[in-house]
Amino acid sequence: MADFDAIYEEELENEIPTEESFMTMVPDPIVVRGAGNMTVFGLSNRFDTEFPNGLLSRVAPEEYTATIGRINSVLKKTLPVNAKWLFCGCVCCCCTLGCSLWPVVCLSKRTQHSLNKLLDWENSHLYHKLGLHWRLAKQRCDSSSMMEYVLLVEFIPKIPIYRPD
Repeated sequence: MADFDAIYEEELENEIPTEESFMTMVPDPIVVRGAGNMTVFGLSNRFDTEFPNGLLSRVAPEEYTATIGRINSVLKKTLPVNAKWLFCGCVCCCCTLGCSLWPVVCLSKRTQHSLNKLLDWENSHLYHKLGLHWRLAKQRCDSSSMMEYVLLVEFIPKIPIYRPD
């Protein structure tokens, strides 16, 4: 005798894939920390040019070194001026009730903006084609509760295209 109360699931041949079937594993971003001897508002005066192992099959070491060199040249131009203004701001801080530190904050924001523009240019001209995305990000230091700016090299997941037959 047939079981009339049982519910059976029909399997469709042309089933539309769900979002879960498109999940791809993306490696953790590569963190490039500052390697300079001076830091102004969390931004180091240079980044290390040593090629990370995580980028070995993704980008040529020469391209990576050229990008870090361009970033370091922006920092070389801007951070000494920021440090001088920080020193002057700290000397005059008591007399101006802290207002003398505003130029340093504005210069620091301008440096971050310059770096972000440079990274956007690098991403659009080279790294997005290679499946990578560079960005400047704040992270907590390993040894203390202070924040620092680091370069994150993120991997862009490749999305498969569904084409029904």
